[in-house]
Amino acid sequence: MNATTAQNLQAAPATALPGTWKLARGRAVTLRPANDGILRVAHGRVWATFEGRHGLTPEESGDHFLEHGRSLFVRAGQQVVIESWNAGGCASYFAWDPVFVPESVGTAQRRVRLAGVAQPLSDLRLAFGLAGSAFVRLLVGIARLAAPAAHNGRHGNALPVR
Repeated sequence: MNATTAQNLQAAPATALPGTWKLARGRAVTLRPANDGILRVAHGRVWATFEGRHGLTPEESGDHFLEHGRSLFVRAGQQVVIESWNAGGCASYFAWDPVFVPESVGTAQRRVRLAGVAQPLSDLRLAFGLAGSAFVRLLVGIARLAAPAAHNGRHGNALPVR
């Protein structure tokens, strides 16, 4: 491979980068994350604009210009519009990595224990309700069977014979 070929390969935009989304030149996409996350630029440049009030410092401003390898933290509920911003019409590629809040071990065990008890308790409540209903239906059925026999025996009425 000569130097010119190496330069062309390095300058050529990636056709597909695993784990990323392609954002064509002139296209924009709005992100409204449900969880905190990090927007990472894998190829090219993007222009990111936060919706809402903007502060006076560059960190609080609504516009951010991110190049390859840069990232931006986005909080849950924030809205950010990103647009490909490359010279020459190249597409940009970005990745979204959710950030989960670490949970202490004690809290996690307590929640698992509660969830492990709440569901079986609910199942038992339902089972006892169904069993009680079945028991009542059984008693009613037995009473209906016993009532004609008791009535015939007391009054001396025999069943008609054919």
